[in-house]
Amino acid sequence: MDRSVLTRTVRGLWDDDILPSLSDLVALPAISPAFDPRWAEHGHLAAAVEHVRAWVAARDLPGTAVEVVQLPDRTPLLLVDVPGTAGEDTVLMYGHLDKQPPVANWSPGLGPWTPVVRDGRLYGRGAADDGYSGYAALAAVEAVRAAGGRHARCVVLLETGEESGSPDLPAYLEHLKARLGEVSLVVCLDSGGSDYQRLWLTTSLRGLAQVTVTVKVLEGGQHSGMASGIVPSSFRVLRQLLDRLEDARTGEVLIPEAHVEIPANRVAEVREAVASAPGVLVSSVPWAGGTRPVTDDEVELALNGGWRPTLSITGADGLPKPDDAGNVLRPATTLVLSFRLPPTADSAAALEAVRRALTTDVPYGAEVELSRVEAADGWNAPELAPWLRQALDTAGEEVFGAPWRTVSLGGSIPFMGLLHEAYPQAQFLVTGAVGPDSNCHVPDEWLHLDQAARVTEAVALVLDAHARR
Repeated sequence: MDRSVLTRTVRGLWDDDILPSLSDLVALPAISPAFDPRWAEHGHLAAAVEHVRAWVAARDLPGTAVEVVQLPDRTPLLLVDVPGTAGEDTVLMYGHLDKQPPVANWSPGLGPWTPVVRDGRLYGRGAADDGYSGYAALAAVEAVRAAGGRHARCVVLLETGEESGSPDLPAYLEHLKARLGEVSLVVCLDSGGSDYQRLWLTTSLRGLAQVTVTVKVLEGGQHSGMASGIVPSSFRVLRQLLDRLEDARTGEVLIPEAHVEIPANRVAEVREAVASAPGVLVSSVPWAGGTRPVTDDEVELALNGGWRPTLSITGADGLPKPDDAGNVLRPATTLVLSFRLPPTADSAAALEAVRRALTTDVPYGAEVELSRVEAADGWNAPELAPWLRQALDTAGEEVFGAPWRTVSLGGSIPFMGLLHEAYPQAQFLVTGAVGPDSNCHVPDEWLHLDQAARVTEAVALVLDAHARR
């Protein structure tokens, strides 16, 4: 390929074609179904799909088929099929168009549905997570062609349920199985890394187990002066149950089924990553007051965030606000328990162990109810093929001017596990333009535009290398 043409094409596409359309996409409140039960009636997901479909249809990619696929009672999906210039296998390129809820407290002048370009950043919900991905995928294909490179058949799949756990994706993969053909490379742009100076390759994703637990001790509240000392506090019972799950002093999860032996190659990768971006794990967190991290060892912090189980309390009920709190012994307490699990842990086994711990021999015989139970396995990438490693080395040297590194993410992308199971021989390039301060899921989400362009160019190099392998 002509490298100068490749770079100019990518930059031109981002400046002239992608940024205006992506800004309009940010303005669409395409909230994921888990947060908008009336999504079909509201039509925002369909509008997002149609917006990107129209953009793709206007591209100069001869023979490309673009189609909105929607199975009954499921969220829509955009499928773009670009014929290859070499080879007979398929590159599957993944992203999603649904968004997290807007949440409050955006900075002055910013808002979830108000696209703002400032200092090389595009602000707005869904800019970084993950609206840019489809644009970047198609731009990489266009750039390869413009620069005289090669690429296999590329199928871009953009779903609209990822932020809800991709509940419809297995059905779509089964529905499209024959059409996808033999997938030998999966490119996912729903990730990122620890800085914006290099390409970061995600090599593992944690799984999850989640349950809402309610401890009930009374049918109705009682005056605390009358009932306390006679009726056990539902909070105290729940606190004892939590002690079965987590060491309150260290944060160690006490469920054996939630732990795995960390592979030696992943430990080595973590050491390299920490050495390349020292201090990022700590400096990117908005600490309150004098709060410190759980350890001063950055390698251990990275392993905690990528390969060790954790428990977070993400919601509560039965607790009135302080101004509304009277002298009442409350009848029940509810907590949402969210476990992040190692990539290779059996999430179903871990969830069953949690269920047993919460419901067996409950103190005082209190009533325990479990609801909103969910489990999902993580993902551990296959070893890199020599051709892919060489392509990444080239991208690191020629595009970023720094060696690529790996990251083990604490989040989950359900699609990766599904694809790995469906295509066990495929290579995986899971990367993206998100950095530690991109504010995904929280106020002031933003996309680093230069990093997105560099990632696009790196993907183009990988597509060409894949076709020539």
